[in-house]
Parts: sequence; structure tokens; C-alpha cells
Amino acid sequence: MSKTQSTATQQFDTLFLGPARAYGALSLEYTEKLVAAQIEAVSAYTDLSLAQTRAWLDVKDAEGLKQVVESQQKVAQDLGERVKGDAEKVVTLSQEYLQKGQQLAEDNVKAASNAK
Repeated sequence: MSKTQSTATQQFDTLFLGPARAYGALSLEYTEKLVAAQIEAVSAYTDLSLAQTRAWLDVKDAEGLKQVVESQQKVAQDLGERVKGDAEKVVTLSQEYLQKGQQLAEDNVKAASNAK
């Protein structure tokens, strides 16, 4: 390969392929974390729902009904806190992705400037 071809290939890699790979890796990392958070949340919500269903099915008398109804307030509070925590987790992941994406863009601009 000639020196001109080698230089052109290196510049193409520096200006296009390298940044595309880096952005692809960042996007994949973000997607993996987001999907893991969603799976964890769905699992927790499913467990909570099934536990509540079991509690209602175990009601056999007025005292059991009273206990289940009283527990609903605690369950609703726990669920609200869980939803809030899950939303904060997604916001944090998104902010991290945005910051890393901006850093990649800045690094690519610097690399392009130095390649000239």
C-alpha cells in the first residue's frame, strides 16, 4: 500500500470509523443499562402485584380483609418510592449518556482538527 493510501486510510479511520465505533459502543452500553433497569423494575412490580394478589386471595374473614386494606397504604407508598427511584435511575443513565456523547463529540472535533 502506498504512503498516500495509508495516510488516507488512517484519516478515514480517525475521522469516521473510530468515532462511529466509539458512539456505537456508548449507545450499546446505554441500551444494556437501560434494559437491565427496565427488567429489574418489571420484576419488582410483578413481584409486588403477585404478593398483593395472594394477600387478597388469603382473605377469609373480616379481620383478614381489614389487614389487607390496611396494608394497601404501605404498599402504595412503597410502590410510589420504587417508581420514583426507577425514574431517577433512568434520568441518571440518560444524563451520563449525554455527557459521554458530548465528550465523544468534543474529542472527535479535536481529532479532526489535529488530522488536518
